[in-house]
Amino acid sequence: MLFGLDRRVATEFSFFLAIPVIFGATLYEMMKYWRTLSVNDIGLFAIGLVAAFVSAFICVRWLLRYVASHDFSVFAWYRIGFGLLILIVGYSGGLIWVD
Repeated sequence: MLFGLDRRVATEFSFFLAIPVIFGATLYEMMKYWRTLSVNDIGLFAIGLVAAFVSAFICVRWLLRYVASHDFSVFAWYRIGFGLLILIVGYSGGLIWVD
């Protein structure tokens, strides 16, 4: 948006940038835990892939329609509030920060 793009195009671009990152993270996790995978897991992966694709498609489509007619202020306040909540719960002992 700093370069003059409208909100919808900027949002689409951010989703396109996320695709290789998500793909890389998936490959990393699969390589990390490859010893625990078996041929029997292919069905579960297929179901998970279809469910993730359908839910992401619906959510992204809704978000693009929302962004076309609204600004990002609601989303920004949500992120700030949720981030503060996580920090408060984490530092009060409600969460254990581990890898």
